[in-house]
Amino acid sequence: MCLSNQFYISKYKHFIKRNFSIIIPTFNSLVHLKKCVKSIIEQEYQDYEVWIIDGNSSDGTQNFCSTLPSNFNTISEKDTGIYNAMNKGIDRAIGDWLYFMGADDVLWSNDVLSTIAKQSITTEKIILGDIIMEDQLSSSNPKRRSSDFSSILWLKNSVHHQGAFYHKDLFINYRYDEKLKVLSDYKFNLKLYKAHITFTKVNKTIACCGNNGISKKYNWSLYKEEISFKVNASHLIFWPFFFKVALLKFLFKKF
Repeated sequence: MCLSNQFYISKYKHFIKRNFSIIIPTFNSLVHLKKCVKSIIEQEYQDYEVWIIDGNSSDGTQNFCSTLPSNFNTISEKDTGIYNAMNKGIDRAIGDWLYFMGADDVLWSNDVLSTIAKQSITTEKIILGDIIMEDQLSSSNPKRRSSDFSSILWLKNSVHHQGAFYHKDLFINYRYDEKLKVLSDYKFNLKLYKAHITFTKVNKTIACCGNNGISKKYNWSLYKEEISFKVNASHLIFWPFFFKVALLKFLFKKF
């Protein structure tokens, strides 16, 4: 390949069509990020791009990202939170399907993307698979957690984002609500359910998920976010009900 062609491909690589766009917000999580990236690079199916949205880490993340293959893209700058980072990825993604990972998540096996690719010709707008939590790995039979895209969303976020592939059309006029610091993806899932967005499920473990995400802190601020967007999605008359549900979940996690 001549130098001019190499330059052309490098310059315009972001316009090469991809089936999957994988978006990874990260901040000072290099040890985890390396494992996450390794699980992507080892995939049998290679029709993807990756956007690593780094919050200007000081742990060598930027140097590491500079060594990655050409379909890995990096933004390193301060952000206002995880959903600001995810929105930056959405703005730049060119894939037909968007998939969001945390830096401490890894794809479960090297045939994950090839399995989802076979389903990606579906007319449905969401593809759901299972996840396994990292703290289950010591078990001889780790429990698979399946997403439930149903009315149960009014009670809890039953969609695991590490097991969900969203069609790009769902983001044409939508970005994650950056005013919410923990549960904007929950708000998005509830919005999709209310809009009667259709989905399909695959009998496949998609990812092993870390236990250190912000949604695992279970502070009361998390539940205040939940009450707020559920009331806005329904009616103020339901505020006492959503408050009681949130309070019960908070107390259960604390005690």
